[in-house]
Amino acid sequence: MGPIEQGLVERRRAVGTLWAVLLDPDSLPPEELAQTALQVEEAGADVLLVGGSSATPGVFEAAMKAIRERSSLPVLLFPGSYHQVVEGAHGILFTTLLSGRNPQYLAEEQVRGAERVIRHGIEPLPTAYLLIESGAVTTVQKVSGTQPLPRDDRDLLRRHVLAARMMGMRWVYLEAGSGALSPVPVEMVRDAVALEGLQVIVGGGLRSPEVIAERAACRPAMIVTGNVLEKRRDAEFLKAFAQAIHHP
Repeated sequence: MGPIEQGLVERRRAVGTLWAVLLDPDSLPPEELAQTALQVEEAGADVLLVGGSSATPGVFEAAMKAIRERSSLPVLLFPGSYHQVVEGAHGILFTTLLSGRNPQYLAEEQVRGAERVIRHGIEPLPTAYLLIESGAVTTVQKVSGTQPLPRDDRDLLRRHVLAARMMGMRWVYLEAGSGALSPVPVEMVRDAVALEGLQVIVGGGLRSPEVIAERAACRPAMIVTGNVLEKRRDAEFLKAFAQAIHHP
């Protein structure tokens, strides 16, 4: 475990659950992403994720530079492709799409991106990525060509989490996906946390403090919010998110 990961674990001990904000360079220009980073930092966010499902040459580099200039928070890459492994990030959720069976996202993208991670001095956090059915065909599902895990099959989820742990992963990301109609069920979050041995991340479809608080009460390691903050970033709204995550 490197210093960035250790810092996240220590921060989690202090706040209970980390609030991560996902910034998508293909959704907003670099200057606006940087301003968002500053606003959520002031509201109480703990970490920034930078990533998206598409890979636009040059856009990620510009976004990373702008974000790092404005924010002092740890910045982790959450790439949808090896092309998005760019210089400037502190760490990377080095993911394998364990819920799918497409070899490109199980291993091929990782093989292509590994040398970039080393070259840019980015700390990898080994992460199993589990896409959960959300009531809509999400961007991740379209791009990866994989099916999500059924949202009512808790046993199948537990088996995937156990496999991730036995494969040496340290983090597991339960993701409803961008454009999700429904977030990851509370029961699935609770089951994943109860298995222990992995830091659990939850994201997708989390649009209100009330919905977030229900999942934060299960004590995952990290909750990720994204699209909702592209439309609304007033201080009180952001602080309500921090309050729901840190003090469920």
